[in-house]
Amino acid sequence: MIPVANRPLLEYVVEAVAEAGLDHITLVVGYHQERIRNHFGDGDEWDVTIEYVEQSTQLGTGHAVLQAEPVVDGPFVVLNGDRVVDAALVERVADATRDGTRPTMAITAVETPRDYGVVAFDEERVTEIVEKPERPVETNRINAGVYGFSPAIFDAIRNTNTHGELALTATLNELADETDGVNGITYTGRWLDVSNLWDLLTVNAGLIGAEATASNESRVESASVSIADDVVLADGIRVGPTVTIGGNTAVGRNVTIGSNAVLENAIVFPDAVIGAGAVVRDAVVANNARIGPNVTIEGTPSTMVIEESVHHNIEFGGVVGDNATIGPGAILTTGAIVGDDVDTDAGVTIDSRVAAGTTVRRG
Repeated sequence: MIPVANRPLLEYVVEAVAEAGLDHITLVVGYHQERIRNHFGDGDEWDVTIEYVEQSTQLGTGHAVLQAEPVVDGPFVVLNGDRVVDAALVERVADATRDGTRPTMAITAVETPRDYGVVAFDEERVTEIVEKPERPVETNRINAGVYGFSPAIFDAIRNTNTHGELALTATLNELADETDGVNGITYTGRWLDVSNLWDLLTVNAGLIGAEATASNESRVESASVSIADDVVLADGIRVGPTVTIGGNTAVGRNVTIGSNAVLENAIVFPDAVIGAGAVVRDAVVANNARIGPNVTIEGTPSTMVIEESVHHNIEFGGVVGDNATIGPGAILTTGAIVGDDVDTDAGVTIDSRVAAGTTVRRG
């Protein structure tokens, strides 16, 4: 439900399914599920029928698919909720699933395959999936996160020889060893994924062109504001004079931006306040956050380490959580993560993670 280009990420997935001609969607929900249910309702807005099944405990992707078994009565398509693909791919996978009994999965190519499930592929047959391999890889082809199954997949998941979580890829690996194997569909279209926080900015930039409109200027009263073409502004924003809103930026509803502020490659959630003279680049500012005057949030190429995975040359200023307050003149850099309800003094420097509810004092 995190907004990118001012719409929830999951909404782009639902739209792709609807545009592919599929008219019944089951959403597997859990944590904060009321936000999803309230936004999507019964699906009328997208001309589809949406129903919900609950995964009360997250026990893996295979376990999530199992929760949908009571509402499935024929071939079906499975998509990840945090990957944006074109409707054409969903349609291709659905067609392949109707015509055959083999499981089907989509395969795409990326620059950093070791961050994903690397796929060994022989003509149209998947032979192996290796999740985030530690060893060097000889291919850039990965699991694209779109699958087609018959109801037989449910027994296959239950029969998967695994310890702990039930991963869907573990089941597919076992099926790949069988005679019929797993059908692979190669895909070269739009594929946007959120695996790390900075991916939100990449996905936002990738989607913003379709969402940007010529009416941005009409939402801003001051004539001295500079707005790039690839910007999305929601209704109800208040923008002071001589503000600069650079490219790849999305500003949510009821946001206030003070005079002389600069935003670029940024996502600002609804009801946030950006103080006068603040600079917000390569950053995410969450709901109702308060960025004080002359605050700087800016990324320089840095190495990020996430759960022992090393990511090089990442330009990411940081994230400011819901209801956080950043004092005047503070500096956030190098991927700083400021949790919800954090309160900082003026002039502090933050370059790491600050836990939710913390008060940060200068000196």
